[in-house]
This record gives sequence, structure tokens and C-alpha cells, in this order.
Amino acid sequence: MTTPQLELKGISKQYPGTLANDNVDLVVLPGEVHALLGENGAGKSTLVKIIYGVVKASAGDMFWEGNKVSVGNPGEARALGVGMVFQHFNLFETLTVAENISLGLDDEHDLAQLSSEIAEISEKYGLPINPHQHIHALSVGERQRVEIIRCLVQNPKVLIMDEPTSVLTPQEVARLFVTLKRLASEGVSILYISHKLDEIMELCDAATVLRLGKVTAHCKPREETPKSLAEMMIGSELPVCKRDGEANLGDNRLVVNKLSTVSPDPHGTNLNELSFSVRKGEIFGIAGVAGNGQKELLASLNGELISSNADMISLNGEEMGDQGPTYRRERGLAFVPEERLGRGTVPEMSLTMNTLLTAYQRNMLSNGGFIRYDEMEKYAQDISKRFDVRSAGTHAEARSLSGGNLQKFIIGREVMQTPDLLVLGHPTWGVDVGAATTIHQALIDLAIAGSSIVVVSEDLDELFEICDTIAVIAEGRLSPARPVAETNVEEVGLWMSGQFDEQETSDAA
Repeated sequence: MTTPQLELKGISKQYPGTLANDNVDLVVLPGEVHALLGENGAGKSTLVKIIYGVVKASAGDMFWEGNKVSVGNPGEARALGVGMVFQHFNLFETLTVAENISLGLDDEHDLAQLSSEIAEISEKYGLPINPHQHIHALSVGERQRVEIIRCLVQNPKVLIMDEPTSVLTPQEVARLFVTLKRLASEGVSILYISHKLDEIMELCDAATVLRLGKVTAHCKPREETPKSLAEMMIGSELPVCKRDGEANLGDNRLVVNKLSTVSPDPHGTNLNELSFSVRKGEIFGIAGVAGNGQKELLASLNGELISSNADMISLNGEEMGDQGPTYRRERGLAFVPEERLGRGTVPEMSLTMNTLLTAYQRNMLSNGGFIRYDEMEKYAQDISKRFDVRSAGTHAEARSLSGGNLQKFIIGREVMQTPDLLVLGHPTWGVDVGAATTIHQALIDLAIAGSSIVVVSEDLDELFEICDTIAVIAEGRLSPARPVAETNVEEVGLWMSGQFDEQETSDAA
């Protein structure tokens, strides 16, 4: 038998009020791409942090090439041969690629020599990057390449990847998979965490499934279906979104009229005369490849990016393109940003305190300038119960939650305010299939109740499942809007490449 590259026996991790890992066994063979599957909060991130030395196990043993080892910190893990690419990047914006990579190395090194090595690895593994470029000038996909190269510089034997494709375009995903398959062919073991089950089936040789901290199944993903994998994860039949009633589409609630903006980011995308409207009870989806103006559009709708003319954005008949976020929230807008930590929540604050950020007025969480702590606590508990937010309690810090559970909390906080208009950026980024269904159902129910919803997402399956109408943003321009029933993935894919002027012409004819 082949000696495992990495083996865990009886790993447990106890936090106050939470058993994150419960007697977990895991075997990863040399050159194997091994998936770690489970719902949000199943214990996946805790387990890989134990392997990487970020977290210390409460019980259990770790074996490396058949020998029992103890990993006390990430430096010891790297010395052993473990590399890790985290879901949230750890990069300094104002430093160059080479400078950032140097900070992650434990040995002394020459920066010029390191830059040459980065260029060599970049070319060898198809991860094009300029070692002298500053991080703030890089796209999300390019930043991930930096994180991967930082690991490869250290010649890892096990590479851990936590949700590596959650912010990548399809083209970047394909390029990443080529790299990972090549690494595996060279003997590198890859421990891969993802909620995208089609990716798991394409890439992974084996899978271990966690549920509520315990190992509940092992399988070969290529012999399964997305449905069977999902049901292994959640332990029951896969839930399906339902429409218990038809949305009664009313008059236009949001009107965007020739919205043009100059991006404050020198590497951003300017918006060029975007026009669309969203009716009462309508879910309006906006697709597109990352970096085509989504960030600027979300900021413009939310009020973080002020328009030059008030009439560029109207809500409930009132022109407010020149007004900021507070003014718009007071008049019925709610917003879910694409970034959970930092924008969606304050990481160091409790869930209870984070309710105050956006719901203080609409849900009466303050009165006469005084905070109503009992109401805040009740609201946080109601969100957690309705959206199945798994945490150590509502007094837990936002940063202590898994990404998916924090996303459910943020969306619940906005949905339960029953806004007139809800704008969401990538609402199911990094959440498991069960949580995604919960979120989708909440949006459908909210629309049926009369709210208008704008969903900006790169997930076409998501948009076709929940939206009434769909459009595409490409290079700062907006395609024609089509009822979902009157278009298809092929047409939308063509629009995503910017080819929709011809369609507009034929429509006009």
C-alpha cells in the first residue's frame, strides 16, 4: 500500500459551546486531489487550519509520510511541506508581488533572486504575473495567482486550497485547474475545499464529507452526481426553491437612466449610460465576467458612488442619484455587498452589534439616540433562527463564523427589514448548496411580498433560477434586458463578451 502523504487520526477541536471537529480521520495520498466537502459550519476550515498550524487540535494525531508529527504554527507546517491558499487573501495592497511573497518566506532571501524565481514558476505553471507589479493594480484572479505562487516557491508536498474559485471567472477557473492537475501529476497532494460540486467532480480523485464536525462519508466524486454529493453533505434530500405564489409585478420602483460614472479606482471600469428599470415584485439579474463594472454599479446603486445628476437613479419616483447611502436607506433601500468582512460586517463586533449597522432605523433598534440592546439581541436571534446561522451564539464575533454562515446572517439582516428595494452583490458566494437554496427562497418570497430586487452575480445558474429578468454588464455597458423565459445561457454568454449591439439594432428594427 502507498504510504499516505498526510493522515489525521481522531482529530477533535472544542471551542466554547461548539465542537468544530469530532474525531475526524483523513487520509491524503501522494499526488491525490482530495476534496473536503460539507455544509457551512461543518468543520472544514477548522480542520485545514489545524493541519496548517493556525489552530491547535484538542485531541488526535497527525502523521506525515507515516511519521507522527506535531505542528505548532504555520512556520512549522511550511517547513514540513504544507502550503495553504486561504479563502480571504492575505496581501498588502501597496507592496509588489515579490515583496508580498517574500513576507511569507521563513528563510533569508535576495529579492532580485526571488523575483526571478517567481517569473520562472509563473511561466512553468501557467500563472502569468509580473513580480514587480503592485497588488492594488491586480485583479482578484491575479491576486490568487500570487497566493498560489507564494506556496509554490516553497516546494510544498501538500497544497491546501479553501474555496479557490469563488471569485474567479470561468476562464480563470479553467486555467487554475490546468495548474492543479499538473502539480498533482508531479506528486503534490492537494486538499481542496469547494461548494461547486461540478468542479469537485471534474478535479478531485477522492472526497471526505463532514457534517456537524464528523466524517459521514467517503466517495470518488467522478462516480457521483451533483445531487448525490449535495445530499451526502446535508444528510437529506436536496431542497428545491418553490414559488408559492406569482409575483404581482407592479409599476417601476427603481429607474436607472443613462447612468455614467468615472470609477474612483484607476484600474476600475467606467459606467457608460446604463439604463434599466425594476418593477415592484421583480427580481432583476445582472450577469457578467468580473471586472466589467459590477463594483461601480453596486456602489452607484447603494449611494457610495454619487452620480453627477440626480435623475440618473430614481426610487419610488424620487430622484436620488446625488444622495448618499443613508438617504437611500431611509427611503427603502437595503444592500448586501460582495465583501462579507469589512463591508458587510465589522469583523470584531458581535452578531448582535452588527445588526445595528443597517437596521437601526427601519427595525427601531435605537430610540432617541439610545441603543435598544434587547431589540438588537432579539433581531439577531430571529435572523439566526430563520436563516439557520450556525455560530457560538449571537454574541460571537462576526469573524468567528464560517463564510457561508456569515453570508446568511448578512442577507437575513437585510431581507428581514422588508425593504422596497434590495440590491445584492454575489449573494451566494462561498455558500453550500443548502444555504444557497435558503437564500434563493428568501429572495423569491421577498419579491412575492412586493419588494424589488437587483442581483449582481457571475453564477448564471443562480440568475436563471431566481430572476424574472436578466441583463449583462460588459465593459461598463449594459445589454438589453430580457425576461428569463425568453433567453438562454448561450445568448447571455454571447452578451458577456460584449456582443449585444447587434441585438439592440435588430430590436429597434
